[in-house]
Amino acid sequence: MHELPQQLANGLILGAMYGLIAVGYTMVYGIVQLINFAHGEIFMVGGFGALTVFLVLPSGFSLGVAIPLMILGGVLVSVAVATAAERFAYRPLRSAPRLAPLITAIGLSIALQQAVWMLYPDAKKDRSFPQFDGAPFDVFGATIQPGDVFVLVAAPLCMLALGLFVTKTRSGRGMQATAQDPDTAKLMGINTDRIIVMAFAIGAAFAAIAAVAYGLKNGQVGFRMGFLMGLKAFTAAVLGGIGNIYGAMLGGVVLGIAESLATGYVGEIPGMELFGGGGWKDVWAFSLLILVLLIRPQGLLGERVADRA
Repeated sequence: MHELPQQLANGLILGAMYGLIAVGYTMVYGIVQLINFAHGEIFMVGGFGALTVFLVLPSGFSLGVAIPLMILGGVLVSVAVATAAERFAYRPLRSAPRLAPLITAIGLSIALQQAVWMLYPDAKKDRSFPQFDGAPFDVFGATIQPGDVFVLVAAPLCMLALGLFVTKTRSGRGMQATAQDPDTAKLMGINTDRIIVMAFAIGAAFAAIAAVAYGLKNGQVGFRMGFLMGLKAFTAAVLGGIGNIYGAMLGGVVLGIAESLATGYVGEIPGMELFGGGGWKDVWAFSLLILVLLIRPQGLLGERVADRA
């Protein structure tokens, strides 16, 4: 039990990253009913965008000062790729059978991976990402690394900002109207194309922030990192109730904690020694998803129309 605080902290850090990426899945699905399987690669290019900003800064530049610039660079790259994908890959297929944009999203995911692999210098191997120096923090018996503090602060701030945007601004209310009934929203004078682009852009910005958190935690970024993180984030979105922005973050946190606890404790159960450790964490994560969907198919928070954005 003395390891429980550390396992919970690890799960919370991992879950916050999952939740930030999952918001992009749930916002796009809530408005255009599209599972954007290229979103994991949007996360990936955001990480490389942030790394590029750091590499062009003068040598010896303080990482604390560089982080806002890296976030800005990652967000700009992710948003540019996401909005271009919406305009040129998804919008022409908006009235096509639902299988067509799904296949397009998978193809776009592969294309983005290969583009980074071919075009970015030395991307064929993982690139080192800057990390904070300094001693870790002890919080209620858990050791928190300096780089992990970033996601623990960024995730709730991002969700707070998104909640205020959706509920308090004209564009946010336009998102809710478009999610509820796009045809009626269009008749009411809402530019639904603009709303859809905004949903892609916000989801991409959150993914870029998650990519910076991933780099700070792991000390590297790679062109393959978007596939599994994107798949886990999609799982988190379904777990929380796809289409519900708060459910996306809740699903991410639940998934992260479940992974961490399964990694730390399943192998300690008599007869389960072969199923413990990090090699089985993905199995337990998806087993949790299956269990939740069997018991509550709409996810933990369900799909509330007023929150679909």
